[in-house]
Amino acid sequence: MKNAVAMLQRVLLRLWSRAVVRGVNSTLACQQVDISLVAGEIKNGMEYLEPYGFTSTAHTGAEGVALFLGGDRSHGVVISLADRRYRIKGLKSGEVAIYTDEGDSIMLKRGRLIEATTDTFIIHAKNKIVLDTQQVETQGKITAAQSIVSQAEVQDKTGSLSTMRAQYNTHNHKGDSGGITGKPNQQM
Repeated sequence: MKNAVAMLQRVLLRLWSRAVVRGVNSTLACQQVDISLVAGEIKNGMEYLEPYGFTSTAHTGAEGVALFLGGDRSHGVVISLADRRYRIKGLKSGEVAIYTDEGDSIMLKRGRLIEATTDTFIIHAKNKIVLDTQQVETQGKITAAQSIVSQAEVQDKTGSLSTMRAQYNTHNHKGDSGGITGKPNQQM
């Protein structure tokens, strides 16, 4: 019985192994990784299978699982690479995050909150960006390379454009001889 258990353990160990990334080639249709396995075994150019719609290029030292179908160690695949050095810690149950080693992240948090952290956030949209929301807030200035068009009132902390326009259109001045001038001859 001991021999059967030992034999089964050897067979299972040939099917999978913990892997540490030594190098990555991300230029191919399917990334290839060079890895170190337990007992110093080295495997170069193993395919790294990623989930559909997601891709990343791991740093040297990231960890994963190498699978060898049928126990054939000459051809295997790597799945589920992770890097504990940069992983976001302390997420609440049900929260999801993507992140980089530089501290960039997008977190889907409890309470239907999405939080993105980066230095520069660029959106490439060929036709249009639609913000379907009641309010947009910013802590800094807004710079536009084109005209800003509003379908509603535009205002700041001291008033609105329509108030400013009404004040301009009805204002007058004291004339040189002390009388009052008429309203502006051109309305705003």
